[in-house]
This record gives sequence, C-alpha cells and structure tokens, in this order.
Amino acid sequence: MRCHICKHGNTLPANITVTLERGGATVVFRNVPAQVCDTCGEQYVDAQTTSRLLAQANDAARSGVQVEVRAYAAA
Repeated sequence: MRCHICKHGNTLPANITVTLERGGATVVFRNVPAQVCDTCGEQYVDAQTTSRLLAQANDAARSGVQVEVRAYAAA
C-alpha cells in the first residue's frame, strides 16, 4: 500500500517493536507484524493486531506489572 504519511513510499511487511503504556505499566512487544514504509519508516499495524496488543497491555496493567517485555503472540 502507498504510505499515507510521506505519500511516496510503499509499505512492506516487517516485524517491529511496539511500546505501550497503560495504567502505570509499560509493556514492550517484540516481533509485532506490521507494514513499514520503505521511504519514511512509518509503521502500520492492522486493527486485529492492535486490539490484541491493547488487551494484553491492559491485562499487564491490571496485574500490577510496571515494566515487561513480551514476544508478540497472535493467539
């Protein structure tokens, strides 16, 4: 797909690192599937993956985690 930010690049599949902060918790997810612009580096994560990331970050915050690094799990 064409990048919405720079309007010049095309996105390519890649695995990225996403950091989320929720309720005092910082959760770092590694190996998150995304599309990354080959020109400006803008990262796009699809809606289903985003929902999973947010749910996992909220669970971590509720459990009292302050800082955690996780490998992304699709299921």
